[in-house]
Amino acid sequence: MTQPSVTPTRPGAITRRASLRCAGAAAMALLSGCSATAALDRLVAHDTYRGQTGVPYGPDPRHLLDIYQPTTSLASGSAPVVLFFYGGNWTRGERADYRFVGEALAANGIIALVADYRLSPQVAYRQLLSDCALALLWTLSHAEALGGDPHGVLVMGHSAGAYNAAMLALDPRWLSHVGLAPSRLAGWIGLAGPYDFLPIGDPEVQVAFGWPQTPADSQPIYHAATKAPRTLLLAGRDDKTVNTQRNTEGLARKLRAAGNQVDVRIFDGIGHVTTVAALARPLDWLAPVLPTVVAFARERSLPKPD
Repeated sequence: MTQPSVTPTRPGAITRRASLRCAGAAAMALLSGCSATAALDRLVAHDTYRGQTGVPYGPDPRHLLDIYQPTTSLASGSAPVVLFFYGGNWTRGERADYRFVGEALAANGIIALVADYRLSPQVAYRQLLSDCALALLWTLSHAEALGGDPHGVLVMGHSAGAYNAAMLALDPRWLSHVGLAPSRLAGWIGLAGPYDFLPIGDPEVQVAFGWPQTPADSQPIYHAATKAPRTLLLAGRDDKTVNTQRNTEGLARKLRAAGNQVDVRIFDGIGHVTTVAALARPLDWLAPVLPTVVAFARERSLPKPD
């Protein structure tokens, strides 16, 4: 009997193919709105970070954050610190679903914090921005104790969370409520954020922003003329949820016209959800989102002219 031919397999090839299949399934789960944790936890390492979960930063049951600290030895006080806000139309989201963000940053020597905040319709956008400011106050107050650089704290967000980060960085009202100013930030990072979205057509967003009485100063682009922290704006060219040209590129133009330091990257081949999914190390082949974020977080602001 003739034996079937067998093609030799390189060591690890089956594992790599299986990982790519799992990664593809995880990306599809993210795109379909399934829990990121359920899709990615099987692929995301647990031994690249240490930290705590459910740390309170304020009095409300939603005022909780998770901390991801690198396991690699770093000089005390040298690590950048990134406070991350997730998206979800300001109506949904759980910090546990973004462990992949915390893990990816911690594995690259960055202390990451992922914060919950109150959501609409329980509160409107002003209250949830106040929550985000309170989370940043906690982060700045504890950065050094966590081993981070208190002068290297950044805010970052995806989608609605990028809006939150933008408003903390660009509109001084929110940080002034907790005795802070945007100048305390080493920078901010927006992934696929809505920065200029009036008029509002989405019914959920209408509730969160009190449409049609939504003021123009609710929009990050309204505040782009002010002195801003260092800015990194990332988006996918295939984003069908948030208009990249109007929001990401439009905000970048306004910030640059006001003399601000802005880095913009528009990636081919990814859309709204995959912009944040590419942060997960098993999915970093989608686009170089993770190395771009890591490099920006490790930088320091340019010296101010005399």
